[in-house]
Amino acid sequence: MEDSAYKVAVTAETFFVEEQSDPTDSRYIFAYTIKIRNLNTVAVTLLTRHWVITNGEGQIQEIHGQGVVGKQPYLKPGGEFCYTSGAMLETPVGTMQGSYCMVTEDGVAFEANIGIFSLAVPGCIH
Repeated sequence: MEDSAYKVAVTAETFFVEEQSDPTDSRYIFAYTIKIRNLNTVAVTLLTRHWVITNGEGQIQEIHGQGVVGKQPYLKPGGEFCYTSGAMLETPVGTMQGSYCMVTEDGVAFEANIGIFSLAVPGCIH
């Protein structure tokens, strides 16, 4: 499914959501803002997502779904799409990584990899 001729840039910024978290109940809520930028000379559409979330004890949760935040964004060449979503961990630290299945306007499917990023309560990682 991957055609290395097609590329999108994906960046992530994370935030610990203290007011929704409850450490006494092993509930740590994190928000993350993702920016997707189309680096191609053709338009692309994000079809599906795949996330791998790993908590501080090495437990893995995989998430597959259509689009992101209820949308399948269409990005013109050079276009960007940003969204914010969230994840819950049972530990104060963890990681996320994954991929988006994209399709070009001329029907070529490719995978956009999302590099690993940290989810961490401030002060937990030195």
